[in-house]
Amino acid sequence: MGKIAVIYKSKHGTTKQYAEWIADELSAVLLEAESVKADQLKSFDVVIYGGGLYAGGIDGVKQVMKTLPENLVVFTVGLADPKSTDYAEILNKNFTPGLQANVKVFHLRGGIDYSKLSFIHKTMMGVVCKATKKQPETERTEEDKLFLETYGKKIDFTDKSTIAPLVDYVMKM
Repeated sequence: MGKIAVIYKSKHGTTKQYAEWIADELSAVLLEAESVKADQLKSFDVVIYGGGLYAGGIDGVKQVMKTLPENLVVFTVGLADPKSTDYAEILNKNFTPGLQANVKVFHLRGGIDYSKLSFIHKTMMGVVCKATKKQPETERTEEDKLFLETYGKKIDFTDKSTIAPLVDYVMKM
């Protein structure tokens, strides 16, 4: 398996939590994205990058993509349930088709604490809430219903067991 780095960028703590769990399971070096220099990545056989999902982007992934490690694994963290979410648009926005074929991506579920959001983020979430409320109830998905039910609250969907497929994948590399 070789030397592994788990690099993360976390605004609200859930991506960091997953990165810590993954690094622990794989006995990997844990690094915060802001502290990583491009030349550091060359010393690792496998680089695992984790970033939150914001407006269809994977937070900080472009920094890692500049050096494009040979064995790159990415995990995203967002509010949506990975079991029922189509991530095709997000993958297309963040990776070229060639990269999609060479980068394994895992999706994990995070959380949110509305009391800790910035003004801009609170405003964005408010817009989403209003748009969701305008949908006829019969057209709302389970995700929409859960969003409205938990809007403005603190919710945590993190689950250590969900890192197992990523850990297994890396261990077989």
